Amino acid sequence: MRTFILLIMAALAGVTCRAQEPKPEGGVRILTAGQHITPYRIGVPFSKTVHILFPSEVRYVDLGSTDIIAGKADGVENVVRVKAAVRDFPGETNFSVITGDGSFYSFLVSYEEEPEALNINMDRWIAPEGSGCGSAVRVTELGEEDPSVIASLMYTVHRLDRRDLKHIGCRQFGMQALLKGVYVHKDLLFLHISLANSSHVPFDIDFVRFKVVDKKVAKRTAQQETYIEPVRALNELRRIEGKGEGRIVYAFHKVVIPDDKLIEVEIYEKGGGRHLRFHIENSDLVDARLVDELIKE
Repeated sequence: MRTFILLIMAALAGVTCRAQEPKPEGGVRILTAGQHITPYRIGVPFSKTVHILFPSEVRYVDLGSTDIIAGKADGVENVVRVKAAVRDFPGETNFSVITGDGSFYSFLVSYEEEPEALNINMDRWIAPEGSGCGSAVRVTELGEEDPSVIASLMYTVHRLDRRDLKHIGCRQFGMQALLKGVYVHKDLLFLHISLANSSHVPFDIDFVRFKVVDKKVAKRTAQQETYIEPVRALNELRRIEGKGEGRIVYAFHKVVIPDDKLIEVEIYEKGGGRHLRFHIENSDLVDARLVDELIKE
């Protein structure tokens, strides 16, 4: 009997140790089939608002009851605010959140007049093994691809920071834009772009635009342009400080262009005239490397 109790205590200790393990590098956790999703527990008051910061933009919020009010905060995409709609509501209720990277978060909510935290950063919350942030759902723009896998691959490209291409980019106005690599995973294409500011004047990015254009256009002939939109962007930059630099990884659905076409990448400065432009040829897309090969190297 004593041996049996010791075994039970050892098993419980093992569970406790695993519950303290931090999230894997890059914040991606993939749940195995049938794994239980343990919800996060939070307390909310009636007279104050709890704000929850997510690593990606919020796509969906669902409430378990009218005892609480929750929704995206005004003017931002990745913050949910929640508070009690009824003072001292009994028991627990719940709400769920799905973010743009395909992560599913589940919360159990109870009433607390003075909660432990009013501001919660989900990217830093070390949660129990198998809790909300590990569950991947499908999002429309990625088709059948697992969002957590795509996020992991993009993180790998960004972390390794390889320069597999050395001939594509532009340099002017004290700014340099380079295409460091083109990579592929199934039906998705990844572009790794770096920006460097050699001037002392910060460069505020208005937008980055991708379009398919004609390689050669006769004079007085209207150029045919087709815009293509990325389905994901990792570390999407808004500003390059003076003497600063940064890198972005974009994911696209498979792009195939004929030899007489180019992909034109435009980077526009907000309220300024420093616009950058470079082109990608079909041969550069065809020679894209497999992301899986980078992981093995």
